[in-house]
Amino acid sequence: MKKAIYRILDANLDRAREGLRIIEEWCRLGLNNQPLAEECKQIRQELAQWHTWELRQARDTPNDVGTDLSHPQEEVRESIEQLLQANLCRSQEALRVLEEYSKLYEPKMATACKQLRYRVYTIESNLINNYRHQQLHNAPLYLITSPEPEMLKVVEAALKGGLSLVQYRDKDGKDSDRLEKAHQLCQLCHQYNALFIVNDRVDLALAVDADGVHLGQQDVPVSFAREILGPHKIIGRSTTNKQELNKAIAERADYVGVGPFYETPTKPGKPAAGTEYIDYVKAKCPMPWFAIGGIELNNLNAVLTTGAQRVAVVRAIMQAEQPTQVTRQFLAQLIRR
Repeated sequence: MKKAIYRILDANLDRAREGLRIIEEWCRLGLNNQPLAEECKQIRQELAQWHTWELRQARDTPNDVGTDLSHPQEEVRESIEQLLQANLCRSQEALRVLEEYSKLYEPKMATACKQLRYRVYTIESNLINNYRHQQLHNAPLYLITSPEPEMLKVVEAALKGGLSLVQYRDKDGKDSDRLEKAHQLCQLCHQYNALFIVNDRVDLALAVDADGVHLGQQDVPVSFAREILGPHKIIGRSTTNKQELNKAIAERADYVGVGPFYETPTKPGKPAAGTEYIDYVKAKCPMPWFAIGGIELNNLNAVLTTGAQRVAVVRAIMQAEQPTQVTRQFLAQLIRR
């Protein structure tokens, strides 16, 4: 019995430390995030102090019936997010095993492993936050939906073309219908490893576990949305002038929409943003910003010459005959710049 417990502790100390090392390498070399990398390393070192020679001597790899056990899901990782999640779970599960079995070996070790497990949960939260915001920063094209009859098909076609950021926007209709559509779109976007944002409605974003919400000038404050959605969700804000941009910066929005660049039926009565405001955004905006308003393939180059690096579109893709091809054309031109 004693040897079996030692073998369990030895195996799970290895498992927890291996999983953490994989996370540490991404924090260090993938994210260049020194605090997260240091925290992973510190936890590994603290675990190593419990990995005594006594426990290591109990190892019996040739007679371990679990060495050949595997599952198809362990053999393939489809994204860095999936790889990180698998190894976070691996470390957390191992720490839980250590916490329980070390109660029969050394109660102080059980207490230490419990606290370490909570620290790994915090690393997971910070990684999710970093990953979301890195995706946002790397997204040059932002699709905002319109209530087209084949909306889901159009969005999926755009996702197949490489789209990585989608906002669900529907000002009319029943809340029950909007909730269903938001849920379907959220699942679809996450299937393609894309971010999903809900326009205006913090409650809908919360209900479907969206990646964030986009707020207009007449919507709730950013601070309220953060309180409801939590600190790791993305919150965007529409801006049309210097005062609105300054407010969004003060509120610490994660990104802003800037426009309209051209007159658009989506924002009737709104005049086009002038070059003075666009120059102000380029000089003062510390977060990602998306040019928006009447942007199409035939005027995209003119938009980019103003200094914009990211654009948001509605009709150009939602009403396109070939959304996949149009998305690819947008991305090719944006990435080339």
